[in-house]
Amino acid sequence: MFKHLLLPTDGSEASQATLLNGVRLAKEFSARITGISVVPEFHVLTFSAAMIEDTRDVFVAESRAQAQRNLAMLSKAADEAGVPCETEVVLSDHPYEAIIRTSDSRGCDLIMMASHGRRGVQAVLLGSETQKVLTHSKVPVLVYR
Repeated sequence: MFKHLLLPTDGSEASQATLLNGVRLAKEFSARITGISVVPEFHVLTFSAAMIEDTRDVFVAESRAQAQRNLAMLSKAADEAGVPCETEVVLSDHPYEAIIRTSDSRGCDLIMMASHGRRGVQAVLLGSETQKVLTHSKVPVLVYR
């Protein structure tokens, strides 16, 4: 059915569970996987006080290292299951755009991603990258809860 799954992760427990289930699904479909982690751009005003002292290079290096750690679990699980897997770290302030752009450029035919289940005011204030992908993607999106 599907031959190339895109599995985004932000390192959260929900997205890590989605990655493991994505590997199982890919194995059933004899599909390959691309894992993606989107790293935010460096800004002087930041959500983490510890980052204020960082330089752009330090911030990007540490963010990329964390993204690689997030994707390492996917690579290991895919390798153990015998599923072809590539990973990519993308720098963007708009994760949903990076996810869709990667899906298009890599020829993915399914995006499988987590929903954090935010509702009400929290969903309005924080937004939902999953909702944005659902709204803008040209390929099917499987949301895992």
